[in-house]
Amino acid sequence: YLPHQKDQHGRFDARQSLAYQKGFLQQAVINRWSNQIGDLLQQHFPQLKLTRPNYQFVSTIDIDNAWAYREKGLFRTTAALVRSMVKMEFKSLRERISVLIGKTQDPYDTYAHLDRIREQYNIRCIYFFLLGDYGENDKNVSINRKRFQSLIKATADYNLCGIHPSYRSFEEPQRIKVEQQRLMKLIRKEITHSRQHYLRLRFPDTYRQLIDCDINNDYTMGYAHEIGFRAGICTSFYFYDLGAEQQTNLRVHPFAVMDATLRYYMLLQPEEAMTYVAPLIQEVKSLGGTMMTLWHNESISGKAPWDGWRELYEEVVKAAAQ
Repeated sequence: YLPHQKDQHGRFDARQSLAYQKGFLQQAVINRWSNQIGDLLQQHFPQLKLTRPNYQFVSTIDIDNAWAYREKGLFRTTAALVRSMVKMEFKSLRERISVLIGKTQDPYDTYAHLDRIREQYNIRCIYFFLLGDYGENDKNVSINRKRFQSLIKATADYNLCGIHPSYRSFEEPQRIKVEQQRLMKLIRKEITHSRQHYLRLRFPDTYRQLIDCDINNDYTMGYAHEIGFRAGICTSFYFYDLGAEQQTNLRVHPFAVMDATLRYYMLLQPEEAMTYVAPLIQEVKSLGGTMMTLWHNESISGKAPWDGWRELYEEVVKAAAQ
C-alpha cells in the first residue's frame, strides 16, 4: 500500500519487506503466534477446546507456454525456424523440426508425467492457464488451437483449473473478464480461481479487479525474488481491503516456493535447491498449514535451462506429500 520502488515488472521486491530485512521471511509467524495464543488461552481456560488445522500439500502448475514448438501457427513457427538458422542454433533447429514432423515429443509436453506424479503421491493439483492475446510477455498458444482446447479440457477433468491473467491485464483489467470467459466457455464451469501472470500484484487494485470479475480465490501471494511467506502465514485468509476498511470474499492462498525463484533469482542448481525448500516444508508441517508450491510445465521438461529440475519437482512432492 505504501510508496515503494517497483521492479521491472511493476512488483514489490521482497528485499523491501520487513520480513526479509529482519530475517523471518522463511517463518510463518502468524501461524506461530496463533498457536501460542491458543496455548495461553487453554492454560487459563482448560475447558476451552480449540480446533487446529491439519497439514495439507497443494501443487500448483502455471501453463505459460503449453508447448515449446507445437501449435504456434505458421507465422511464429516460420519466424522461429529462420531465427534459429540466422543465429546458427542448429541443435534447436533440429529439435523443433523433429517435434513438428512428429518424430519426438515436444519438450514442454510434461502433462502425462505430472498426472503420474499426482496419482502416485495422491496430491491435489491446481492448473492456471494463460489465455491472453499474444504479446511480448504473453506467448502461450492461442486458445483457438484445437489441441490446446483439448489439453485444457483433459486437465480440467481431474484437476481444479483457473485463469492466469495476462501480463497486459495488469494495466488493462478489462482483459481479465475476457480471459475468464474463454476458460469458462471451454470447460463449462464457473471460474473462480486465479493467479496473476508474472505475479504482478498491486494493492488494493488487483484484488478489487478480481472481485469485480467474481474471482473469489487468488494464488498470487508470494514473491518472485525470494522463497518464504510473503504474508507471514501458511494458511489461506480473506483479503481485508484497508482502503475500504472491509473484509472481502476474496480468499488469498499463499505459496511458499516457486521454481523460477530458485532458478533465476537465487541462481541455484537443482541439487542445491532442496536444502532451501525442505525447511519450508517442515515449517508448514509443524504448524498444520498448507504447503503450496508453484511450478511450470516447462521447468519439468528437462530442457535447458531446466536440466535436473524434473527430478527436483518429484523430490519436493515426495517430501511435502508425506
